[in-house]
Amino acid sequence: MSKLIILDRDGVINFDSDQFIKNPDEWKPIPGSLEAIARLTQADYRVVVATNQSGIGRGLFDMPTLNAIHDKMHKACAQLGGRIDAVFFCPHTNDANCGCRKPKSGMLEEIAARYGVSLKGVPAVGDSLRDLEAAARIEAQPILVLTGKGGKTQAKGCLPEGTLIYPDLAAVVATLV
Repeated sequence: MSKLIILDRDGVINFDSDQFIKNPDEWKPIPGSLEAIARLTQADYRVVVATNQSGIGRGLFDMPTLNAIHDKMHKACAQLGGRIDAVFFCPHTNDANCGCRKPKSGMLEEIAARYGVSLKGVPAVGDSLRDLEAAARIEAQPILVLTGKGGKTQAKGCLPEGTLIYPDLAAVVATLV
């Protein structure tokens, strides 16, 4: 039975942008993140991405563009021997009040259903409070990285109980494998 880890995308795997990552050229990996995913893959982890992508709902980019961004991410991981098992995303804006947009736990519940597992104690890595809140709702292990919005998130405080904090994804993976 392989182990599972859930990663947010923007600010954890790649650099984030307040203007959104709107095309493959804007997708740039954070140094060490793809190597960290490769280490997870080699340690028999299933790496799953759970990402809010309201840029679709806002009309900033379309599904083929999102697929192209994710294709670039998959290829970049594969070049280093890593594999992202699946990408789950919420295309809705905050106003849509859907159940899948983090901090709600719908996207994570979908992951649990897809893999037929409980997410209790499963590492869920994010850089924003909503990532951590979604993880805590389903008893996954919230892990804050200080890349992306992580520094601001830590400074604001009010993190879910038991949140672990690391400088970046590579540091998280170093403790897991």
